[in-house]
Amino acid sequence: MQRRIGLTGGISTGKSTVADYLANRYGLPVFDADQAARQAVMVGSPVWERVRDRYGHEILLPDGEINRRKLGEIVFSDPAELRWLEGEIHPVVGDRLAQTLTTWTDQPRVILMIPLLFEANMTDLVSEIWVVTCDPAQQQQRLIERDRLTTAQAQARINQQMPLAAKIAAADQVLHNTGTLAELYGQIDQALGEWGVGSGE
Repeated sequence: MQRRIGLTGGISTGKSTVADYLANRYGLPVFDADQAARQAVMVGSPVWERVRDRYGHEILLPDGEINRRKLGEIVFSDPAELRWLEGEIHPVVGDRLAQTLTTWTDQPRVILMIPLLFEANMTDLVSEIWVVTCDPAQQQQRLIERDRLTTAQAQARINQQMPLAAKIAAADQVLHNTGTLAELYGQIDQALGEWGVGSGE
């Protein structure tokens, strides 16, 4: 049976870093739900049209792309708008995931990086759950630096997600991204060793 790691965690905890290491070090195929979500709102797509119709042309950049910063300011300050947006995007991501899995039937191990694995009720798609976590202060600072947000804006985004403690409680593996990259990679190596995967050397 295919083993599917559901890679998740909180925003800015380091999920992409873990996924990149799994892909580059071990050659494991990775499905990136965030990338699929970005593709779902590409210019001219049905979701892009509905976002434009809902928020007006002021939500668009000069090239027609959605102004993700402005959209974020709207949805992360209004839970109802966030639910509407997720209701538009999640089905598209789910379809893309299903299509991808049909091309991976010969892969014994795959990584499904789904930030909202719990929130979107997609845990039944994976055989085990890995949660990437870090200290709350680290998470907030990383998000501020990555997306150039204020402290309040960063915390609003964090607050919209399921608490990390609840995700950790439901995890099969917990990766603590609180130190160096070498320390994080060591945890991944150990987890894969327990999982029966060689070092790749």
